[in-house]
Amino acid sequence: MTPIERLGLAALHRLDPERAHDLSILALRLGLVPLPGRPVTSDRLRMQLAGLDLPNPVGLAAGYDKNARALPALMRAGFGFVEVGAATPRPQPGNPRPRLFRLTQDRAIINRFGFNNEGAQAIADRLAQRPPGIPVGLNIGANKDSADRSADFAQVVRIAGAHADFLTVNVSSPNTEKLRDLQGPQALSALLQGVLAARDALPNRPPVFIKIAPDLDDAALADIAAVALAAPVDAIIATNTTLSRDGLASPHSGETGGLSGAPLFDRATRILARLYRETQGRVPLIGVGGIGSAEQAWQKLRAGASAVQIYSALVYQGFSLAARIARDLDQRLARENLTLAELTGSGNADWL
Repeated sequence: MTPIERLGLAALHRLDPERAHDLSILALRLGLVPLPGRPVTSDRLRMQLAGLDLPNPVGLAAGYDKNARALPALMRAGFGFVEVGAATPRPQPGNPRPRLFRLTQDRAIINRFGFNNEGAQAIADRLAQRPPGIPVGLNIGANKDSADRSADFAQVVRIAGAHADFLTVNVSSPNTEKLRDLQGPQALSALLQGVLAARDALPNRPPVFIKIAPDLDDAALADIAAVALAAPVDAIIATNTTLSRDGLASPHSGETGGLSGAPLFDRATRILARLYRETQGRVPLIGVGGIGSAEQAWQKLRAGASAVQIYSALVYQGFSLAARIARDLDQRLARENLTLAELTGSGNADWL
């Protein structure tokens, strides 16, 4: 981390977390954040994921740039791919403030945003205007007051899907009441049929991913794996935030919402490993949850991930983290004479 980045983070941490988040988006748009300009890449790091060409396997998770306002900068921040959103068909304000909390002692975040966004059309317009470069995906959700939440997902695909390189079905946010009910096998299968039909009508036919919760038992995980394989989806993102509060020390640990960051790492990685075993490597997995170093990214890959995403650790380590993780992964692959494909799942049994 550069001295400028360290000073910037210290200043942001003196502010209300949501205001700091909004200011970080503005700083990116104004070019005030030092960025590498291009992703770290090499023959070892370049890969294909669901037909997408990635310069490296380190992505930005959804939730940071909900409205795709800072895309040109984020595409130059060192990531191999970026995910924006979640987008809902209609704009919605989300839950009342305060709804974002730093748990500094735990290197964690709790949020209960509730899919606040400017709506699928506004986000689609910005996606359409982005510069060429790394793949950019759109996380899709449902309006809180919708009479048919399942249909909302297909509607976002129709509005914005033509401008996204991939689409992520988000049925795992804990901050929209009963949204996680859509992870049940019958509901999820019907929802995915609608999404895939809407996707198939698009000129670009972007791959469709699903994002699952870390709070699933083995039976629920097996059901999701079976539905994902039958649909079929092109990748599974494991995982979203957790409702667990085990082992937290920070004053805000009792706040409601989804917990992300360092405390999520073990829980999310165990889900990832079980999912890899359930799917027998037949669908690519993207590991998310608690990654704050190249070593942790390495462990996600060993557990079964083909690629990883980061977000909460950026709050504490800045945007230089993405390039740092990619460089360190590249060096370790070289030292151990491994390819990414050979690394994926090689330590799966350690997490079961």
